[in-house]
Amino acid sequence: MTDHRKLPPSQKKAAAGAPEKTRGPAEYQTGPKEPTRAFVIVPWFKAQKDARRKPESRLEEAVGLAAAIDLDVVGREIVMITQARPATLIGTGKLEELGELLSALQVELVVVDGTLTPGQQRNLEKAWKVKVLDRTGLILEIFGARAATREGALQVELAHLTYQKSRLVRSWTHLERQRGGTGFLGGPGETQIEADRRAIQDKINRLEKQLDKVKRTRELHRKGRREAPYPVIALVGYTNAGKSTLFNRLTKSSVFAQDLLFATLDPTMRLVELPSGRKIVLSDTVGFISDLPTHLVAAFRATLEEVLDAEIILHVRDISHEETQAQRADVLDVLKTLGIEQDGERPIIEVLNKADLMEPERREALLNQTDRQKEVTLISALTGEGVDRLLANLDAFLAEQALVVEAELGPQEAEALAWLHQQGAVAAQEMGEDGTNRLVLKLDDVTLGRFRKRFADTAARVLAGVPERQPEEG
Repeated sequence: MTDHRKLPPSQKKAAAGAPEKTRGPAEYQTGPKEPTRAFVIVPWFKAQKDARRKPESRLEEAVGLAAAIDLDVVGREIVMITQARPATLIGTGKLEELGELLSALQVELVVVDGTLTPGQQRNLEKAWKVKVLDRTGLILEIFGARAATREGALQVELAHLTYQKSRLVRSWTHLERQRGGTGFLGGPGETQIEADRRAIQDKINRLEKQLDKVKRTRELHRKGRREAPYPVIALVGYTNAGKSTLFNRLTKSSVFAQDLLFATLDPTMRLVELPSGRKIVLSDTVGFISDLPTHLVAAFRATLEEVLDAEIILHVRDISHEETQAQRADVLDVLKTLGIEQDGERPIIEVLNKADLMEPERREALLNQTDRQKEVTLISALTGEGVDRLLANLDAFLAEQALVVEAELGPQEAEALAWLHQQGAVAAQEMGEDGTNRLVLKLDDVTLGRFRKRFADTAARVLAGVPERQPEEG
């Protein structure tokens, strides 16, 4: 016989025969004792012939997303669909077949790797008697688990509330009650639903105001970086491509890096010295993913906009993945929404990562193909292979369009001289008896633009007749 006194409140109710309170989305994430038993479904339309991915690959990614919040995936299935059913997405026969399977496996949560309407989500829950999460809800759970900064947490909460607002009747069982009175308009719970919808909207408004303050602070930091003497290089790529592992190797830091989807959510920046002595600021950003929900892109736009401050973008790719080309296309799509084109003015260097996982023959062929290219580098961030070549290529990329000028700086311009040395821009120097320094300067576009901004008078004299060539800024 069970001792109810030792059970938590929710289990006491269940043991006593009372209905257990429905858990909200944040509670799908498992506690320390037993992971939630989950089943992953990928709906695949038979007419979906032009898709970038195979259904099997999409299923593997969906299982990886579930693993990112420690769900115990006890089953998975690709469900072929001829035509979407408005009420349940899938047909009656398959609905019943899956219901029997879920019951036999004692599944507690079903992850549907697609977009469900609130009605479809509610109907599937009723039919299967389990909780159901769609792709958006699952990604929100992962983001909630990964957010480490105040801005990240606020962005997650805002996106979560926006998502939840349209699904009140599904998520919150207390909304089935009314606050009082019999009510003649609508069905039971309408009064409570509207009240809670207003409460959510009020909280959304408060969060947006808080985010505005955080964004203003971030913009001040950005302004400081723009005025700093170092170019910003941004790491972007599909989630789990190895960006954080590469970031840690280049910066000798310890950013959270695991074989998990969305292991990094908040941007991190560190100073890196290139072989020439030139310093850069390296930025690690949130991983991209296919079909990232629109309101999630909007919520995290401030984070993604770190990429817009970069003079060069390093696109890290998992070259060992069977659908690396599809992942590349998805990343370029997200960059395009930020106004960054593949062949635009802002350079994009491809870093082909995870060379250690490739077949030797393919790896050798790719190495020969990329050996003399600065725009593409084959590396293994895990073993360090090719990383020195990447740094050298990056150095060469920054310097290849360098402007060579002869200049004279007087003793009163010592600060400008020190700054130019710091940038590695001084190719030769000779000091005259009167303290005047005769210099040969090599100025790449980035350094040239910053020199003009930081030392306007000196630059105007030194670069008289040289056209304005300032780096693009976001």
